[in-house]
Amino acid sequence: MNLHEAIHARRSIKQFTDRPIAREEIERVLDAAVLAPNHRMTQPWRFYVLGPEARRAYGAVLGARKAKNVEDPEAARAVIEKVSAAEAALPAEIVVSMTLDASMEIREEDYAAAMMAAQNLMLAAVATGLGTHIKTGAIMEDPRARAAVGVSEGERIVAIVQLGEPAAVPEAKARRAATEVTTWVA
Repeated sequence: MNLHEAIHARRSIKQFTDRPIAREEIERVLDAAVLAPNHRMTQPWRFYVLGPEARRAYGAVLGARKAKNVEDPEAARAVIEKVSAAEAALPAEIVVSMTLDASMEIREEDYAAAMMAAQNLMLAAVATGLGTHIKTGAIMEDPRARAAVGVSEGERIVAIVQLGEPAAVPEAKARRAATEVTTWVA
């Protein structure tokens, strides 16, 4: 599969098969991730490959956030357990983090580089027949999530990428054409 085919084939996969993802497969997509462009060659990205227990611990934090507004304590516990079990059952999950430079300018550049590394990872996965689902949001700043996935001090989680063999591939969603969002400046 060439690059354009991988870009066009990439989807957010929400259901994976039970096929385990081999360490070599994960290493291959991580090898692609670290080839992302990065200003000043800071290479700010760090990757945490979560095993089942780490996925379960992260899922418990995610579930607790989802259950926050559930009034019935038993129902809240059920939400936490359901989310925790779903995360633990994933074939693979990779936390993408970045080092935090003292300079805000460099931090901004490094954030962009870390997200490009995540994109490289996801496109490499598609090219090898795997699927991904990237997760971002406020949970990335939650100290409980950081502790659950083992992210070091002086780092920021930028994304969590679920990885596995797709059980189903959704249809492409409509996107605006590049011509609609492009201005040619003389």
